[in-house]
Amino acid sequence: MTTTTSPTTTAGPRALTPLGLFTLLLGTALPMIDFFIVNVALPTIERDLHAPPATLEMVVAGYAVAYAVLLVLGGRLGDAFGRRRMFLWGVAGFGLTSLACGLAPGAWWLVAARVAQGAASAALLPQVLATLHATTSGERRARAVALYGSVGGVSVVLGQVLGGVLVAADPAGTGWRAVFLVNVPVALAALVCALRSVPDSRAERPAHTDLAGTALLAAALIALLLPLTEGRATGWPLWSVLLLVAAPVFAALFHRVERRAERAGAGPLLPPSLLTSPGVRRGLLLGVPVFVGFAGWMFVSAVTLQQGLGYGALTAGLTLVPMGVTQFAASMLAPRAVRRLGGRAVTLAAVVHIIGLATVVATALLGPWPHLSPLALSPGLALCGIGQGLQLPLYYRILLAAIPARLAGAGSGLAATLQQSCLAVGVATLGSLFLSLVPGLGMREALAVVLAVQAAGLLGLGWLGLRLPSAKIM
Repeated sequence: MTTTTSPTTTAGPRALTPLGLFTLLLGTALPMIDFFIVNVALPTIERDLHAPPATLEMVVAGYAVAYAVLLVLGGRLGDAFGRRRMFLWGVAGFGLTSLACGLAPGAWWLVAARVAQGAASAALLPQVLATLHATTSGERRARAVALYGSVGGVSVVLGQVLGGVLVAADPAGTGWRAVFLVNVPVALAALVCALRSVPDSRAERPAHTDLAGTALLAAALIALLLPLTEGRATGWPLWSVLLLVAAPVFAALFHRVERRAERAGAGPLLPPSLLTSPGVRRGLLLGVPVFVGFAGWMFVSAVTLQQGLGYGALTAGLTLVPMGVTQFAASMLAPRAVRRLGGRAVTLAAVVHIIGLATVVATALLGPWPHLSPLALSPGLALCGIGQGLQLPLYYRILLAAIPARLAGAGSGLAATLQQSCLAVGVATLGSLFLSLVPGLGMREALAVVLAVQAAGLLGLGWLGLRLPSAKIM
């Protein structure tokens, strides 16, 4: 067995205050908003920095890959050195790297700053879920996790809207740089609040750094995510194919090294015993269609609204506001839905989401394309928001219920790694399917096909919900 045995600190962390919860949620929003806000600014970055398409892809992929690769390590560092300390360092690093992005004199400077920004995000984000796990329980934890899930989802929509607003407003002539510079005062405010309100927690006897496991996990994720995010833009060269082939090999080596380390009591980066829990496996399985579909939807909707319907960046962002509003409202109702429906709350979320997707498709196929108004799309988007608003808190709640306190950091890193990896996979798979269908079918029909594929994944999610033991998520 691993040597990371005792739950958190000996005296136990102090209770989380409302200000502390607000600060942690603000930290959650920063990296999630930044993941999507840059998409709206890419055309102006291209013109201003004379960046070729492959470099622009690296502006997005560099952040995403660094973020996903380092999340589990960030969680374990919080276990070892204190989650409050790592949260503070992560927020400070995020503010500084955002400033570096906003002042970038060239395209490759921006790429390097984005990679560093992804690393800072990986340091701060796992501490949020681990701190919630260590400092709350019962109904307070249920509400906190519901807020965590809602902030993660709403931040995606907010990123699209805020990006459109800032690019259109061009404050003080900053142009695209405003989407990064806006993070600096927010990070500073989060840092000040965290110093006053975020309680500390850590593992009582944390494991030593697992260098071999860290290197192999990083290799596996890079081999998977880099070609998926860059391969399409570069025409799927040989290196991208070779990396995809190598990804499962690295993953198998990682599992072997971690299993050996756990048997020897050496403290692996990601203990394999964590994955033997049916609740953990069930939670991860539920997360795959949620995050793959969500990322694919956000990419496809952004292209459809701007290129298919001719909306500007600001209008395209504002069109998604009904989805963001209902998503937040539904997330607040998730604890009540679990109390009344148990595991069937997952099925309810999937059914409502499928109805929302069907409504969007019907509006596109039967409405006056390409002259649909944002108002015409709002009913379908609102229903999609309800489904997503229930799904995200349920994913985290199911997973948290199965993670022992002594592995809170590793479990939080695992949950966030799955989320970020699925976001990249969703864009690569559903986004590529959409773009490949557009030339032959047209954008409206391509949209219908991709949303039908997403709905099929949600059918599987609904079926899994029916098999979910209610006691595991109460």
